[in-house]
Amino acid sequence: MSLIRMQDISVKYENTQILREVFFRLEPGDRVGMIGKNGSGKTTILKLALEQVIPDSGTVSIEQGTKIGYFSQFSELDGTATIAEVLDGLFVEIKAVEAELASIDVAIAADPSGNGLDALIQRQGELFEEMERLDGWDYQRHIDTALTTLGFSEEHRVLPIDDLSGGWRNRAALAKILLEAPDVLLLDEPTNFLDVAGVEWLESWFRDFKGAAVIVSHDRRFLDAVVTRIIEVENFHLHEYPGNFGEYVIAKQFRLKSIEAQFVHENELLAFEAEGIADRREALKASSKKLDGQLAQIKKNRAPRPVDEIITEIYRGLHIKDVLCRVERLTKSYGDKLLFNDVTFEIRRGNRFVVLGANGSGKSTLLRVLTGEESADSGRADWAKGAGFVSYNQMLADLDVTDTVSHAVNALPDSLALTATKKSVNRFLAMFQFSEADLKKKIGDLSGGQRARVAMAQCLLSGASVLLLDEPTNHLDMSSTQVMERALMHFPGAIVVVSHDRFFTDKIANRRLVFGSPAAAPGEIEYRAA
Repeated sequence: MSLIRMQDISVKYENTQILREVFFRLEPGDRVGMIGKNGSGKTTILKLALEQVIPDSGTVSIEQGTKIGYFSQFSELDGTATIAEVLDGLFVEIKAVEAELASIDVAIAADPSGNGLDALIQRQGELFEEMERLDGWDYQRHIDTALTTLGFSEEHRVLPIDDLSGGWRNRAALAKILLEAPDVLLLDEPTNFLDVAGVEWLESWFRDFKGAAVIVSHDRRFLDAVVTRIIEVENFHLHEYPGNFGEYVIAKQFRLKSIEAQFVHENELLAFEAEGIADRREALKASSKKLDGQLAQIKKNRAPRPVDEIITEIYRGLHIKDVLCRVERLTKSYGDKLLFNDVTFEIRRGNRFVVLGANGSGKSTLLRVLTGEESADSGRADWAKGAGFVSYNQMLADLDVTDTVSHAVNALPDSLALTATKKSVNRFLAMFQFSEADLKKKIGDLSGGQRARVAMAQCLLSGASVLLLDEPTNHLDMSSTQVMERALMHFPGAIVVVSHDRFFTDKIANRRLVFGSPAAAPGEIEYRAA
């Protein structure tokens, strides 16, 4: 019995093909990780299941009675209610049983030897069984556990949802859908805005979840822990790989090698065919030469790009000082809350710092103090003369919607695009999935993920000695994240990054600043090599 079935689906948006000949089934207990580039159609798959998108052809069938829960960063809640009130309202049935049990207790206490005592006790027993069936005894604990592990303070719990930031509203929506425990969960980037503890809690929650799930995510470690198969949306079609993300990586390598081998074989056959035609028909010599040239060009285009060579060529002319910034005894508080105290460390050439800690512990604040966007209560950050820095989040916020992608990337002062060859810059941008047509687009016409790629390309080509990155993987697709990782690994300067993406941080970090670690006193940051 399939909970969701999609048969031969085709979808276009304004004459742009999104999906073609798509077949998909979701079975009970399935945990599907859906991956693909920005704009490939992942969210469209979810909206087809929600009947928010009608296919141009094909059919979508939902098993009758299937309860579907959907989370995205645009999920909406009653803004006038608090998150505690929203979650409490999910347990109406349990609260009705509680109320009846309370009334029975009152009746028994008022007349312990009354004629209706046996009936009351019998009804009480039935209600106890109902509470067991509903898991009603622990619902308050479930609410508290969800809110605590998702980072909700007591203050957050009593604020109207409209008064929460966008990130906290997303967390509230995630808490609601998880406690609803539907038959099918459709989750669009559920780990964005969660800290490491929140992501780990979500992973553990999935161990007890009995339903099925489709999870759109670029968080590779989360996918590795949760999913049972991967579906990649690529070239309008779905490609399925059994197992988790690690197994997908191996399986796709074999698939690409198979395609390459098939192409070589086909190329040889076509070459033989061209020779035969040439032997029989002298007049077709020119045509066969044209065919050979086309085949050679296709093979050249399909050959994997030497990614590391492209990156090192870009950074070849970047000269970096040894010591870039000395941070001495920084202290910062918000009201009565001490974020960090007496923090001292150096940022040196080749350092790749990852800043870790719970939401609200002060990680992003530390980056803003380093850039001068916020002032420390005491202490200082002394930047070496000529040691420029760039903030990814500031780049993203400052994008001019009227500017073109090409101008935004190439026209920054001190940009490496001004000193590197045009060919190497274009190859670099091509790795970030920018086509010739994309480079001519206005920033205002781009999706959120595409804008994030522009800002990241700006940072990597900025010519700055230090890159300051706050949750850079949140809006990047997996391919762009992988290119960014390679670029950061070869970056000759220093990097300070705040991220909850464990796969990403494990790959790039050689230094860690840990807020609130067991080895650190309140307000202190533990510094250690990765």
